[in-house]
Amino acid sequence: MEMLYYTVAAIFLYMVSDWILNQVEIRRGKRFDNRSLVFFAIILVLSVALFNLIQQFRPVPGPAAPAIDVHRDQGAETPQQ
Repeated sequence: MEMLYYTVAAIFLYMVSDWILNQVEIRRGKRFDNRSLVFFAIILVLSVALFNLIQQFRPVPGPAAPAIDVHRDQGAETPQQ
């Protein structure tokens, strides 16, 4: 289920980052020379923030079950030397 959250978040981040970049370029009046670098900066900041938010709202897993030694309880005899 967690992988689904991150996949949906990645698609959302891509679309929002592209929209933000387009809006900044419209206000600026022309395209950036290093458009991919600006896009990377936008998506980097948004992804760190969103993935931290997902981590905070993720359910905390319960304690791990204790390890059981299956060979100890089977009555297997150890060879004598």
